[in-house]
Amino acid sequence: MDEIERVEVSGLVVAYRDIGPTGEMQAAAYVVHAEEAVRHFWRYRPPLEDEPYYSPTKFEVRLHQPLRVEDEVRMIVQVDKIGGKSVGFEVQMEKDGQTVAEVDITWTARDGETAEPVALPEDIRDWLYRYVP
Repeated sequence: MDEIERVEVSGLVVAYRDIGPTGEMQAAAYVVHAEEAVRHFWRYRPPLEDEPYYSPTKFEVRLHQPLRVEDEVRMIVQVDKIGGKSVGFEVQMEKDGQTVAEVDITWTARDGETAEPVALPEDIRDWLYRYVP
């Protein structure tokens, strides 16, 4: 797997704890796993001094097929928008080559002391543009 593949792609095996009474993965688990995929991606960003912190401000989940316990899932992170103070990610979840879910997550950059939204640092913006399709 090349470097780009490692940055954008992660995987999971659906655990029993994620399963609801219907035998399908609970909706909240899709968000949790999508956030884990974004965090995996995010750890490859360039190191910055005085970097703002990032908090989620929006989630949107589209479910196409239910996942069940022990399903093997491939998660692909794409940067789908870069704003002045926020970045949008789309996490595509695949099972057996088929898209089973898409989770959109928006993160907003915030000042560490005031928690007010701040501009995305230029180094982060430049790095993110490498991953816009």
